[in-house]
Amino acid sequence: MTTPASPQKILSASVDRLREVGPQRADLLRQMGLFTIRDLLFYFPRDWQTFAPLIHLGDLEEGVDAGVRASVVEVDRQGSNQQTGRSITGVLFREHGTYLRAVWFNMPFLAEQFSPGEAYYLEGTPKRRGQTWEMIHPRTKRLESLEEDLPRPIHPLYRLPEGFGQHLFRKIVTAALEDYVGVLDEVFPEDFLESHTLMPLREALPALHFPDDLEQLQHARRRFVFQELFIMQLALAVRRFGQQATLTAPQLPATTKIHARIMRRWPFELTGSQTRAIEQLAQDMARPIPMNRLLQGDVGSGKTVVALYAMLLAVAHGYQAILMAPTEVLARQHWHTIEKLLFGSRVRRTMLSGGMPSKQRKEKLAEIAAGDWDIIVGTQALLQQDVTFDKLGLVVIDEQHKFGVKQRAQLRGEEVSPHYLVMTATPIPRTVGMTLFGDLEVSVLDELPPGRPPVHTYWVTPSQTDRWWKFFRQKIESGRQGYVIAPLVESSEAMEAASVEVLQETLANGPLQGLRLATMHGRLSIEEKTSIMDAFSRGETQVLISTSVVEVGVDVPNATLMAIESGERFGLAALHQLRGRISRGNYPGYCGIFADPKTASGKQRIEAFVDTTDGFRLAELDFELRGPGNVFGTRQHGLPPLRIANLQQDERVLEEARQKACDLVSQDQLKQPEFRKLRRMVWQRYGSVLDLGDVG
Repeated sequence: MTTPASPQKILSASVDRLREVGPQRADLLRQMGLFTIRDLLFYFPRDWQTFAPLIHLGDLEEGVDAGVRASVVEVDRQGSNQQTGRSITGVLFREHGTYLRAVWFNMPFLAEQFSPGEAYYLEGTPKRRGQTWEMIHPRTKRLESLEEDLPRPIHPLYRLPEGFGQHLFRKIVTAALEDYVGVLDEVFPEDFLESHTLMPLREALPALHFPDDLEQLQHARRRFVFQELFIMQLALAVRRFGQQATLTAPQLPATTKIHARIMRRWPFELTGSQTRAIEQLAQDMARPIPMNRLLQGDVGSGKTVVALYAMLLAVAHGYQAILMAPTEVLARQHWHTIEKLLFGSRVRRTMLSGGMPSKQRKEKLAEIAAGDWDIIVGTQALLQQDVTFDKLGLVVIDEQHKFGVKQRAQLRGEEVSPHYLVMTATPIPRTVGMTLFGDLEVSVLDELPPGRPPVHTYWVTPSQTDRWWKFFRQKIESGRQGYVIAPLVESSEAMEAASVEVLQETLANGPLQGLRLATMHGRLSIEEKTSIMDAFSRGETQVLISTSVVEVGVDVPNATLMAIESGERFGLAALHQLRGRISRGNYPGYCGIFADPKTASGKQRIEAFVDTTDGFRLAELDFELRGPGNVFGTRQHGLPPLRIANLQQDERVLEEARQKACDLVSQDQLKQPEFRKLRRMVWQRYGSVLDLGDVG
């Protein structure tokens, strides 16, 4: 007796096994990334086409989409207009003494389709023309009579390549659902579906593709949004709780004596949010499991001080601490800050830079391995295999989103693990934080240190340009320094935007003539960038003309001026980070943005940047304007892209999925037999990305 094929095997068959799919269509489907029957079934619509309300002609409102039933009165076909070159086909319709004229341009063949007396359904946007209504290019459907009961289905709209029509793709999906929906294997237990009000899979999938009405579509979509977010949150919870269960870390309690000794180093009073963050990480580091905490703070909120507290706590217990930054420039800036805060301290600290001569690097690595250094600052070079530590107790990673989920997962793997503190100066929208950083506990710094001078921001119009540069020069001549930011290194025919090269020439021979200018961009070597920044820090350079390589972490207290050229080319988060480079000392800052946005959202972005310096408000607005996929690219983070969930509109579902996932994993219920299929799905989608081990 032949054993029937498993659902897994049946759905893994090639798309050319489907009805309605021959070799040519199979090739088109494969070009779309649809290789198996499962791929096709779960290729969700990008949108759904719904019909407008059905009303009488006499109830039409100008500009309000509507569907009407009416009879053809006459057909009017005009030849090509000599001025416009367009032909016009007009059809006059009537219902109960009210008239509507439908108009099509350059579609003369339509005149043959309409005959006086025929009944039609029309849908479009009406406009008043004298005593007659008009619709341009309405959708039409021939009816048997004006009383005909009109079926008004909701049509799915898919992302399709050119040449692959919606009608044909719907036909293929319909056939696939008819043949294979009965094979689908439900991943949720029945009582789970009921308790979370979720449609069963075999009902939800056809309803998502071809819903009977909007209510059914809403229920079907909720099923798949919940499932997608729940699988993600389960993976993150498994990773978080799994580390706590399997990894041990050194216990580094902040005793009263150690705490007092560290706090004496700060020549200033901490903010309330800094104090809270220090209490949270001190509690974490006192436990025998690895701390895994995200420190999220706005520009200038004092993250380095909090991180240094954690590093000194590790050192006080005889352990080493490392701080990693994504760029050499930022690593060097952290080094200078730490040197300043630890001036006169016996704590042994060093920097491991990527540009070190090999002999010097070899010596430094041997010293680190021997435990000769307590605090080591560097870039991702600290992750290389040839770097070993004597007793590593803490890893601090700055600008967390630039390392990514997968790289974070690779940091662990030893049975005895150090504690981890990751930082970002890019405020993160709440729902993004719950996904991309869902495996981390979070501390937020939402206060600025007292006495920090304000930054005044202006949108510089063309008529104000001369006045701005005159003001900029006066401030430089009074002893301040400034940045000029451009999106490009050199001018480009492909993009109309300011470049560092052109600005340097224009300013040096114009409004900033005679001042000491320098340029910096990402094409320079580490040594060149370091030399330029050091000269700027020492005041030898008065104005630094740069790309956004100065976006994060650069700290020159005397720099109080910034001009941002082609500001519409930057996202809100980048603009906010750039502005954070000025007014870091005792003087107020002035930021002038030159921008010519071509869209309403672009204009809204610049206006928001000028109106507020609150990074958390700007992050949420940026999220609304640009969408979740662009705030932090999911590819950069290593997480698979979301197929149907939308972090902006599905926040409540995300919260529900997160809470349930945490409950399931913390109570060790995921191992129960009824969740076997769920475990397999978690492992298949996130196992390798998050290094989930044996969760499958």
